[in-house]
Amino acid sequence: MFKTKSVHTGIDPQTDGLRILATRGRGRGLPKDRYDVWMANLGPSEQLMNEFLGGKIKRWHEFKDRYVKELREGGTIDRRNKRIKNHGQKFTLRLLQHLAQKQTVTLLCHCAEEEQHCHRHLLKALLEKEVH
Repeated sequence: MFKTKSVHTGIDPQTDGLRILATRGRGRGLPKDRYDVWMANLGPSEQLMNEFLGGKIKRWHEFKDRYVKELREGGTIDRRNKRIKNHGQKFTLRLLQHLAQKQTVTLLCHCAEEEQHCHRHLLKALLEKEVH
């Protein structure tokens, strides 16, 4: 099962399970005991976040499409391998899906708990679908 929370919301050891900070930046002064693992590769790129926060991206749908595209984007490793390609974060996403079958995985971000326009919700929705 997947859950989402703000990294600043209270920790519930009974229900949070594996706490994954899914942001590019860890956050200055954020104690490491606020999360179990930091997976910067699951956060939106700095460029995408800057454009969204700076108002260059006006619609949430555009942010969503670009974020999902980033997660599936092949990197330089794909150019060096002709047969077996990573296709972005596919293997990481599959690992998280597998872990969530056995325990709760809580996806964390710095956004406020009540923030609906946060990539952690998009990531959860993507993970709850089959990753191709």
